[in-house]
Parts: sequence; C-alpha cells; structure tokens
Amino acid sequence: MSKSSKQGAPPVRAGIRRGIYIIPSLFTIGNILCGFYAVINALKGSQAQLLGDTGQATVLFNHAAIALAVSWLLDNLDGRIARLTNTTSEFGVELDSIADFLSFGIAPSVLAYTWGYGTTPGLEKIAWAVSFFFLICSALRLARFNVVARTSSDAPGSIAPRADKRYFVGLPTPGAAGLVASVIHFFPTPFEALEADRQYLSSTLLLVAMSLLALLMVSTIRYSKYIDVGARVRHPFVTLPLISLFAAGMWFYSRWMMLILAGTYVIHGPLVRLFGLFHRRPREERSSAD
Repeated sequence: MSKSSKQGAPPVRAGIRRGIYIIPSLFTIGNILCGFYAVINALKGSQAQLLGDTGQATVLFNHAAIALAVSWLLDNLDGRIARLTNTTSEFGVELDSIADFLSFGIAPSVLAYTWGYGTTPGLEKIAWAVSFFFLICSALRLARFNVVARTSSDAPGSIAPRADKRYFVGLPTPGAAGLVASVIHFFPTPFEALEADRQYLSSTLLLVAMSLLALLMVSTIRYSKYIDVGARVRHPFVTLPLISLFAAGMWFYSRWMMLILAGTYVIHGPLVRLFGLFHRRPREERSSAD
C-alpha cells in the first residue's frame, strides 16, 4: 500500500507543477487578447468614422484604450506571478516579448493613426511614417531588453551594458503605450470630428509626442522599475489603504488617474537625467578647481 502510494505521488506532483507553470502564460495570453482587441476596435473605429458615426467611433476608441490599460496590468502580473511561483522559463520570456510587441507596439501605433493624425489632410505620409517609427523603436526596445537581460557585460565579446535591477534602460514599451492609451481614454473623440484648425494642431502635437516617445524607448535614459515599488513593504496597514484609494480613484476618476500616472512615469526619466547633469556639473567644477 505504501509502495503504490509512493509510486502514485510523483505524477500528481508533476501535474500540479505543470499547472503552476501554465498560470503565468495564461496572463500573457490575456495580454495578447487585450492587444488584439485594441487593434480590432481601432480598425472598427476607423470604419465608423468613414460611415460618419462619430459616437460609435468614440466608444470603440475608448474601449481600445481601456484594453491597453488591462494589457499593462496583465503584463505586470505575469512576471510577478512567475517570480513568486518560481516558474520563470525561456518559453515564458519569449511569449511575453511577443505579447508586448503586439500590445505595446502594434496596438498603440495603429490607435494613434486611426484615432488621431491618420485622417488629417496633408499629414497622411508623415502620419504613416511616425506610427511606423514608433513601432520599430518598440521592437528595438524589446530586443535590447532581451539582450541585456540575458548577456552579462563580463562575458567575453559582450557589447551589452551591465543590467541594473533597479532601472530600465530607456522608456519601457508599456510606459509609452500607457501614455498613448491614457490620452485616448481622456479624450476618445477622434480628431476627424474636430474643426480643421484644431484637427491640424492636435495632429501635429500628437505626431511630436509619438516621435518623442519612440526616441525615449531607444534612449539610454534610466527609468525606475515601477513594478517593484512596494514589493518589499511589510506594513499592510499602510499598503492596503493606499491600494484601496488607488482602486477607488481608477474606478471613479480613471481618465485623470491614468493620464497623471502615465505622464508622470514618462516624464520622470528625463527629469532625473537633467537633475543628475546639473547636480554633477557643480561637483566637477569644484574638483577641477581643487
């Protein structure tokens, strides 16, 4: 009896282990689903604009922006769950990269084009080029992240910089896509419904913003790893009320919360770099004077 129970135990444990390994991948698949949903709604919103149904297009673009926000949440959860359950794998890393390219590369570039500057007369060519530029920079950003994560600078012949666990090198693709989604969620009405002057001005500003986001993704500006903020806090009486306030704010004031959080994260990297430059310059001047 005992021998048979011992022989039957390993398959059960192996099955449980395989089930645990599947859990992070399910969140990644949910990320892919949300990214695909955002692209489909962007295309349907563009069709609604052609039919003159601005109200339906506004609803579709807003749903697409919310889907990108859910993708950002699922992208954070799959990595954290994989680390907590010790189920990280090469397959999961590759699947996560593909999901990020769809949700945070293809989806925001298509959304910005269909919702914003793609329908502005006189900007058709540059609109297509800027969306493609954003897409390419997101692919380069993800490729560089994978190389840095896998290659040590101490390895012979390695050209990858040393990976710092406290920072990202360049704006993460979820941060760039999150700002695009937050702007669309804040003002989901497509640019085509605006007056000609306002449409041209808004499209120009969006083109500049998308170009800057693309450049930030491939830059060497350091961004803090926001997913680890509060991970080591051991005071539930402090963290739980903060989480409750955050959830309530997202529920009742999602437009403002998403825009403030995404904008603050995107801006804090260049601000920290500028502060470091100005803080370092007086120190260098004092050392040269000495």
